[in-house]
Amino acid sequence: MIKTIAIIVGAILVVGGVFYVMQDGGPPVDVVTAAMEPIQEYVDEQGKTRLPRTYVISMPFDARVGEITLEEGDHVAQGQVVAKIVQEDVEAEYDESKAAVERLAASIRETGDKSVEQTTKQQAEYFVQSMVNTVEAAKTQMTASRSRFEYATTYEQRVQKLIEKGAKTEDDLDRAQLQKVESDTEFQTDALTYQAILSIDAATKLLPSMVSQYIDRKDLSVAVLQQQKAEAEARLRMAELRMQRSTMTSPVEGIILTKELTSEQQVTGGTTLLEIGQLSQLEVEAEILSQDATRIKPGDRAEIYGPSLGTEAGQGIPMTVQRVYPTGFTKVSSLGVEQQRVLVILRFESGHVADVLEKHGLGVDYRVQVRIFTEEKPQALVIPRSAIFRDVSGNWQAYVVSGGKLERRNLQLGLMNDLSVEVTQGIKAGEQVLVSPAASLSDGARVTPIDNSRPSAGA
Repeated sequence: MIKTIAIIVGAILVVGGVFYVMQDGGPPVDVVTAAMEPIQEYVDEQGKTRLPRTYVISMPFDARVGEITLEEGDHVAQGQVVAKIVQEDVEAEYDESKAAVERLAASIRETGDKSVEQTTKQQAEYFVQSMVNTVEAAKTQMTASRSRFEYATTYEQRVQKLIEKGAKTEDDLDRAQLQKVESDTEFQTDALTYQAILSIDAATKLLPSMVSQYIDRKDLSVAVLQQQKAEAEARLRMAELRMQRSTMTSPVEGIILTKELTSEQQVTGGTTLLEIGQLSQLEVEAEILSQDATRIKPGDRAEIYGPSLGTEAGQGIPMTVQRVYPTGFTKVSSLGVEQQRVLVILRFESGHVADVLEKHGLGVDYRVQVRIFTEEKPQALVIPRSAIFRDVSGNWQAYVVSGGKLERRNLQLGLMNDLSVEVTQGIKAGEQVLVSPAASLSDGARVTPIDNSRPSAGA
């Protein structure tokens, strides 16, 4: 009984289907009506937010840096202290350098004072003049002693002759000989004295020259000390510069992007401590395929959208292409394919950055979807891209429903994007175009169109 009922129901369905096809002229197909709409040609690519410039706070020299209390995300004002080197270290170095300069300055004053030496030189010159007189006196004394000795010798000879004549006694001869010996001794003594004074005079004449040489040497010492003082002053200036650099301030008003160190520790010069950025300068970069980048130019309209912004394509945040880099680079895709890409920079439209930061909380290196419009038309005859296909010769074609039958037409296309395409020749506005045609359909086949036209196909 059940089997019989099933056979009857199946027969009824088959008969009903045949009747439906005979009544409506063919199987149902989805169609859209070609209409005048705006259309844009665009490039879609992933991008990320970035800052055109960041400010790195690094160690100016090897030293011990104090604890950094700022954290990532903290706002800082221009000129605000963000990190500081332990002051005791730089102050000690400054005090030592300053003391060295002051010590050398005192040594220069002391060495440069030649008043004692000038007095000594003047005294030496007086002594030289005095020795000249002493030499003359000694020479005169020696000449007198020689004259007395010569007289005593002559007198002794005269007494000798007078004794022979009986005019003098032996006692007179003895006195004459004693006078001769005494005169000779006195003469020899004065002669030695004269020679000694000559030697002293020669040495004395060297005293002014020696003092002058000593003064010259002091001048050389002053020059050396002055050079040492100049070097010490250079070290002092470096110590002053280190004191100034020991307190590190923010060059701009911004936020802390990264923080490398926390606790107090010894750090080598050049080590990065903090990175500061200005979110008001936020922009977006996208790595565009080089064949697409040739169609992009500065000033082109763009938008960003995606899950991080909570917006879809067509309702994204408006942006403008600021710069297309002149050089490309090779990048390997996730499928292992080498691609040549070009970096494109997008800027927010005036006044939008603050609003975007407040509403969407964007930061640096956030992933977004980028859409760059390369060409737009406010009005064009538009059909879905899924309606077109190529024939064996590579010509674009589409099926148009006319009089309940499919009509295969060759098309001339204009702008094209992922969803829509502009038809410049082959279809007229108001005609119904078959969407996603099945391979089993053919030119002239009867169909029943079901219109699924959407409000807009251009976004």
